[in-house]
Amino acid sequence: MADTEIFDGHNDAVQFIAEYTSSGRDFLMRSETGHLDLPRAREGGLAGGLFALHAAPEHPPENDLIITENGYEVIYAESLDPLCARRQIEAQRLALERLIRRSDGRMRLAVDVDEIAAARAEGAFAVVLHMEGAEALDSEFDYLHRLYAAGLRALGPVWSRPNIFGFGVPFAYPKSPDTGPGLTGIGKDLVRTCNRLGIMIDLAHLNERGFWDVAALSDAPLVVTHACAHTICPSTRNLTDRQLDAIRDTDGVIGFNLSVNDIRADGHLNDDTPLDHIVRHIEYLIDRVGEDRVALGSDFDGAVMPRGIKDASGLPHLFDAMRKCGFDRESLSKFAFDNWLRVFGLTWKSGP
Repeated sequence: MADTEIFDGHNDAVQFIAEYTSSGRDFLMRSETGHLDLPRAREGGLAGGLFALHAAPEHPPENDLIITENGYEVIYAESLDPLCARRQIEAQRLALERLIRRSDGRMRLAVDVDEIAAARAEGAFAVVLHMEGAEALDSEFDYLHRLYAAGLRALGPVWSRPNIFGFGVPFAYPKSPDTGPGLTGIGKDLVRTCNRLGIMIDLAHLNERGFWDVAALSDAPLVVTHACAHTICPSTRNLTDRQLDAIRDTDGVIGFNLSVNDIRADGHLNDDTPLDHIVRHIEYLIDRVGEDRVALGSDFDGAVMPRGIKDASGLPHLFDAMRKCGFDRESLSKFAFDNWLRVFGLTWKSGP
């Protein structure tokens, strides 16, 4: 067990659990594939996290990656059929419920800050339900209310493709995140509805105009669960200094993404990314927004991890590197756990 307890702002593990797919991993058993299961989480000090429900196309496009002279572009993914998306989201939600039941108390669904704190105190792993991309929602938000009642506490209006709520940011490097239109009219209604319910709005994968649309509408702190700094790595998925300033000014949080191609200045998909480079990127974010507003948003099971971390069990290597660079116990605790609980406390509330 690591000596620093961590809450992670984003993982894609639900896509790979045995309860969801016949070829999946048993999350309760240690595996050498992927990045996250309960034993490796415990080895790495993870005490909980946001688990992303995410719908994928039934027939993924082939050859969607274009290598450019100095980078890459990914062809925009097509919009998903809402009924297809809802079938996937509901199947994943139920699969996660089955996993939690099978854990015999080792994992708990948490819907407020007190439940996260109680799970932490009692040695249980806290699971917070998140949805990455809102394709499964209907225009009347009936399904959103059902998901909220089932425990959903965080929602990203888009993934990196368009839907009826707005426009995701296509993957590209080097390129600005200002890639097209922002939220639609119903997307703005979604923001207002999430505010009323107390669902945290995740701005990851949303393009820059959509980001500013949310900033103009939302009465909650601005949160991006997994991204890095565009000034260091000019990927479309990363945040400009002006966006970072808006997160600071609303007392929000950015979850630092461990995806190597969004950390590295060259944008390369190279796991040989030194830990001291990663720490310097974290330091840049903290210098810009303050140590109360940067946390971990790993993207485990959704990205290529740095070789020095590899998977959840390797998180102590990151924290050791941060200590060597001068991070004290208080600043490490904020990055590891406290900053997420602070922003949850500012955002979550009882629904109507």
